[in-house]
Amino acid sequence: MDNTPVPPSATHPVDAVVVGAGLSGLYQLHRLRELGLTTVVFEAGEDLGGTWYWNRYPGARCDVESMSYSYSFSPELDQEWEWSERYASQPEILRYIHHVADRFDLRKDVTLRTRVTRAVYDEAAHVWHVSTDTGRTVTARFVVLASGCMSVPKDPGVPGADSFTGATFHTARWPREDVSFAGKRVAVIGTGCSGVQAIPIIAEEAASLTVFQRTPAYALPAHNRPLFGTEIAELKARYPEFRRAQRLSRGGTVFEPPTGSALEADEAERTAAYEAAWDSGLLSGLLRTYTDILTDETANETVAEFVRSKIRSIVTDPATAELLSPRTFPFATKRPCLDTGYYATYNRPHVTLVDLRATPIETITPRGIRTTDREHDFDAIVFATGFDALTGSQLAIDIVGKDGATLRDKWADGPQNYLGLVSAGFPNLFTVLGPLSPSVLTNIAVSLEQQVEWITDCIAHLRRNGLTEIDAIAGAEADWGVRVADVAARTLYPAAESWYRGANVPGKAHVFLAYAGGLDRYREECDAVARGGYTGFALSAAASS
Repeated sequence: MDNTPVPPSATHPVDAVVVGAGLSGLYQLHRLRELGLTTVVFEAGEDLGGTWYWNRYPGARCDVESMSYSYSFSPELDQEWEWSERYASQPEILRYIHHVADRFDLRKDVTLRTRVTRAVYDEAAHVWHVSTDTGRTVTARFVVLASGCMSVPKDPGVPGADSFTGATFHTARWPREDVSFAGKRVAVIGTGCSGVQAIPIIAEEAASLTVFQRTPAYALPAHNRPLFGTEIAELKARYPEFRRAQRLSRGGTVFEPPTGSALEADEAERTAAYEAAWDSGLLSGLLRTYTDILTDETANETVAEFVRSKIRSIVTDPATAELLSPRTFPFATKRPCLDTGYYATYNRPHVTLVDLRATPIETITPRGIRTTDREHDFDAIVFATGFDALTGSQLAIDIVGKDGATLRDKWADGPQNYLGLVSAGFPNLFTVLGPLSPSVLTNIAVSLEQQVEWITDCIAHLRRNGLTEIDAIAGAEADWGVRVADVAARTLYPAAESWYRGANVPGKAHVFLAYAGGLDRYREECDAVARGGYTGFALSAAASS
């Protein structure tokens, strides 16, 4: 591979490049503008929105309450925007993002329909040469990868997909135009969160729906509803204190932490606590009941069996209920899903569940899907097969750092960085919501603000002190990787072969990809590093300065 930097004469210089125009990228643009930096944002999509532009499949909806899953940096924005539902749908979230972009005049610095393909560090000039698929190249002192933790769709990996003569769709790349399944025989492959959300909606319209499931999910009822004017006004009245509490919380949501063990409570007390959590409609409701749900297998099993009992009470066919009941991994070690009518959908006479562990898919055929026991005929196939999470969007770019080293080679055995922010040997290259940070284990609206603000303060520090480069120190990076792994090992997370561990992508290293110590502790770590003059990082000035 040619690792020679693009000649400066062929580039357009800016202070900073931001990759991605979703929630993270737009906020990073806003903050860099406040520093007076000339900034360009490159966005591969045809419009702003990031995750909420791409994920427009039927039923796409946030699983964090709307009034919590929103920016906190502007009190005026908090007061003027009004959410309509407890859990906002994709169109409403996208309208919110567009409102923010217009309110803060962000669009003028965003270049749409432009994918960053390569970034090469020029060690002599201390700048990055960033290339795009349109042929445009820019030179920037700083690059921020705000390209999303769940933005690169996972290849379904099913042979014969190109031979199918019907329509195919992927939940992560849904068409912008309306899709009708009326009168059609539809297959859905995958029962992760996107499948759980899409399946009930598709079932309402399709003539028949067949769901191909490899691993059942723990799905909890959302109890979604319109928001009442009184509750909106009540939270808006105390938004400042609520936002402060979010920022200082463990997961970016505000709740009273549990104090007791599930194993110390008697069965009646536990059941009452679980029933209340089930009725709360909160993704983390069951995790909030006791302190040991994610650390003790026996305690976890009490919750898992409670959810299975709920599945049995909803699904009328016992065999189908059993197939939908997770038994191979602890509760919440794969991301739980919030659902609206998911389990009840399997009571519909035209909905069928196929267990891929018993009868795996052999191939997709021109007419449909052939498993080991038969061929199923379809008019449309929906792939709800998820993402190459946390590392996929970064490794999709050919990133070349010091001494011609590539990020792909460095991360071949798993991601390496310090604080989830900078990878050693790739100076001035920051990541928001990337691997080895709390990201997907938290309310990411709160996590992204914390990281964007830290990156902005760091760049301001460099400029104030006449410094041109910040790089992670290899020893600090290694220590951080060990700490992230140690924290995960004290939980039940490693017990599941999940996308949290890269297990859903063939060939991807199986390491726990997120910091499980909590957003509150992570914030303290990052703040302490900054207060100490960016300990664990090497800061330097250009030789000529």
